[in-house]
Amino acid sequence: MSSSRLRIGIIGAGEVAQVCHLPVLALLKHLYSISIICDISEKNAKHCASKFHIPTATTKPTDVFNSNEVDVVFILTSDEFHESYTIAALFAGKHVFVEKPLSLSSPSVQRIIDAEKAANGPRVFVGYMRRHAASFTQTFKREVESIPRILYARSRDFSGPNKHFVDQSGTFQVKNTDFPADAEKAKDEMLDTLYKEAFPGQRITETHVKYCRFLGGLGSHDISLMREVLGFPESVSGVSVNPPFYSAILNHRNKAGKQEPFAVTYESGIDAVPDFDAHLAVYGEKKRVLIKYDSPYVKGLPIKVVVQEVNDYGEIGKREIIGSYEDAYTSEFLELFECFANGKEIKTSATDALNDVKIYDMMYSAWNASRS
Repeated sequence: MSSSRLRIGIIGAGEVAQVCHLPVLALLKHLYSISIICDISEKNAKHCASKFHIPTATTKPTDVFNSNEVDVVFILTSDEFHESYTIAALFAGKHVFVEKPLSLSSPSVQRIIDAEKAANGPRVFVGYMRRHAASFTQTFKREVESIPRILYARSRDFSGPNKHFVDQSGTFQVKNTDFPADAEKAKDEMLDTLYKEAFPGQRITETHVKYCRFLGGLGSHDISLMREVLGFPESVSGVSVNPPFYSAILNHRNKAGKQEPFAVTYESGIDAVPDFDAHLAVYGEKKRVLIKYDSPYVKGLPIKVVVQEVNDYGEIGKREIIGSYEDAYTSEFLELFECFANGKEIKTSATDALNDVKIYDMMYSAWNASRS
């Protein structure tokens, strides 16, 4: 594919599309043009088409897959549609950007990987925007790499109520509910299949459903991020499942030296306090490094890296670094262009995303063992 503008077809015109994806794409018109937008709500699709100057609005995903004016399909729907829409787009010869999570079960993600191989050309890019931010890829990773031996790490994501931030984002999103009468039934059937694959042989309770949706939603950001920095965990010592809060202790080893073990505490949940506390902190003997993310729903909030160090005189110093003011979605879509237009290797690929679902499986196993 040449390095001219990529033509986008979007499936899913909900809140995140309106607040995050569409405004950023509108500011990247030198790289992207949006040809068609699809949503289960005709009113949502037409609203976005009018607001963002998109020529065609539809309620039929097949219109996007079959369009000759589409190079890349953006799948911004709820999780249960990701597999079927991604596979359909691949076999229609389109590249795919799919929001995280790629899917909710390992078999489902594997089916996507198999379809990508069979399509033999089109590729899948998974939307882990935090992993493309310059403050992460450059500043945070550079500072962590200077720690000779990691002693401990902590991943926290207490994101607060989304509505508080969205309502003040200045994007004026709409939420229409003109859905087909049978939409809920089809959605439930797909989710039921995914839950049975995620929890094989178990009776699916409301707690199972909430845990699965949580890890696939907010949890996927954090688990993917810490996996890139710290590697794949050897095991999960235990989990706490008390909706709407979840925690776990993961066991890792240092990548260098004697590969000594260390633990990672994962803690996450959503309450009604409007404070976005999302960070990954890594502790060494004489150095601590923390990256703090703010709400992605408010533009212009920088991602900060904080470093605490003990010098040769035993004194402690503290540095706060802003590697870039460029928001994570912009960084992600610049990377996306390089991958699909110029053939760059995709970091957040379907195969990469499978590792996150494998970690969910490890957490589910630890939870199941604690209950039995």
